[in-house]
Amino acid sequence: MGVSLSKADGIARIVFDHPPINLFTFEEFLATAQIVGELAVDDSVRVVILSSANPDFFIAHFDVEAILSFPTGQPPATELNPYHVMCEQLRTMPKATIAVVEGRAGGGGSEVALSCDMRFAALPSKKHAGAVFNQPEVALGIIPGGSGTQRLARLMGRSRALEVVLGCDDIDAETAEKWGWVNRALPRKQLRPFVERLATRIASYPAHAVAAAKASVIRAEKEVAADLLAEGNAFSGTLGGPGTREAMERFLAIGGQTAAGELRLGELLQP
Repeated sequence: MGVSLSKADGIARIVFDHPPINLFTFEEFLATAQIVGELAVDDSVRVVILSSANPDFFIAHFDVEAILSFPTGQPPATELNPYHVMCEQLRTMPKATIAVVEGRAGGGGSEVALSCDMRFAALPSKKHAGAVFNQPEVALGIIPGGSGTQRLARLMGRSRALEVVLGCDDIDAETAEKWGWVNRALPRKQLRPFVERLATRIASYPAHAVAAAKASVIRAEKEVAADLLAEGNAFSGTLGGPGTREAMERFLAIGGQTAAGELRLGELLQP
């Protein structure tokens, strides 16, 4: 399985490991959703950390080949889809959720990180490019449909969110920090020790206080579920749009979902 879970001292660790690029296939998504659902009601856990075993990729994005199989022309949904449910569990569960992003986080992978309470990113080093973020969907004829339009707008404001969503370009860790996409961008050697120290501190505090504090803070985010439902229906509406299938097929043909192609995703999406 490409996702694993370990728990110790009140901290749960979800690790993505699906070579070569941590592509979020149906199977990876379902496994992650099951883990997240279980952790949401696990009273022994007070902090959840999401990270990757691959230094180059957090999660590349959702499987475009799978998206090509999604049905078109569906009536508007009246309930959140399973992906939104998983992401909302990360946002609302009564414990802290933290994403550690050392490599690329794109599309649905970016949306998983965005749904966490906090995100910490690696700066570039001599051996690695560091964290890089991208929402490639519009270039493929669709929209970010797993919470991206709503999380980004709330975190960084309308103008920057539109630059990300419409530009479909790579955003480096330093820029992501300036824009509010991540809490902090840190040198790779400092990143995990910093997060571990923060998680240990939170896990040591009374669980009821952590839960109440988080609930009070996220209460400031209004109408999230309704907005996600609208996003999901808009995403479904784009699936049968003119040129969408051709754009996704072209993406796969020119190197999408290969390690070489995904490492230059912003360039790959140029017209």
